[in-house]
Parts: sequence; C-alpha cells; structure tokens
Amino acid sequence: MIEIKKPLTWITTVKSKDIKEYVKWMMYWIIFALFTTAETFTDIFLCWFPFYYELKIAFVAWLLSPYTKGSSLLYRKFVHPTLSSKEKEIDDCLIQAKDRSYDALVHFGKRGLNVAATAAVMAASKGQGALSERLRSFSMQDLTTIRGESSSSVTAPPPAPSVSVRTSSKQSQSKMSKSASESIGRSGQC
Repeated sequence: MIEIKKPLTWITTVKSKDIKEYVKWMMYWIIFALFTTAETFTDIFLCWFPFYYELKIAFVAWLLSPYTKGSSLLYRKFVHPTLSSKEKEIDDCLIQAKDRSYDALVHFGKRGLNVAATAAVMAASKGQGALSERLRSFSMQDLTTIRGESSSSVTAPPPAPSVSVRTSSKQSQSKMSKSASESIGRSGQC
C-alpha cells in the first residue's frame, strides 16, 4: 500500500514544529518580500512588456514549488552571502536608526508640546478678552435678575459703553473692578 504524504503549507508547518519546514518558509518569505519590493519599481517600467504579468505569476510559482525549490536556491546563492558579508554594517545601521528615531521622537514631542502650549496660551488670552467684554455688557439689572431679586425694586444706571480698544490683562482687571465698585456705589445711593 502506497502512502500519500500531505504537502506541508506554511499553516501546517507551524502546527508540525518541523525545523526544516520553518527554514524553507522563512527563505520563501524573505525572497518574496524582496520580490515585492522590486516589483514596485519594475511595474512602472516593464508593465508594457508582453506577458509581463504572466512571467511574474510563473516566477512566484517557481519560488513556491517544492520541486524547483526556487526560493531556497535564490536565498542560498544571493541573499545569504550578501547578508553574511554585510552583517556588521547592517547591525550598526539598525542601531543608528534606533538612536535617530528616539532623538526624532523627543524632538518632535517637544515641538508638539510647545505648539500645544502656545495654542493654549493664545486661546486663554483671547478667551479672557471675550469674557471681560461679555461681563461689561451686563447691567446691574441683569445681574439682580439672575440672582432672583425683583427688577422693579432696583433701578440700575444705563450700561457702560463697550470699549473696543484692547488693553493688557492687568489694566482690564483694574478697570473691571473699578467699574464694578462704581456701579455698586451708584445702586446704593438710590
């Protein structure tokens, strides 16, 4: 009786824990990643070539085929010797990229915080001016109505004209407190 062995795919390889199969699929995925990267550029220039897409499909089939072992052949002939000879340079480049990415993250984080702080200060300063303008528009009659007192018992002076000239925050605070004390004094004289 002849036993037919089920072909191993990468999903069954993970379940089987066979090291040789892991290595075979690792070589395939490395070669396929390089092919996909190269394909991005070759599609631009060679898409007009007759049977270009059919050749790409045939190449991927050649890489996958257990009979041709195309991915293993390409990996052992070209990729592994290149990676082995440049291993030190690749490691140094990865360390530098890691350091530079950390520095860039810190730099852009500081810039982002500075922008956010500036925006918050600007919003607060604009908001304070709008709030003081809004408070100036209230009359004593409006304020007593808000408290629930009857508006007929208190006669308030007419509201102060709104000032369109911007002043500094200390000047506007002192003017607000002065105008509030004057309007309280006037309401007490009645």
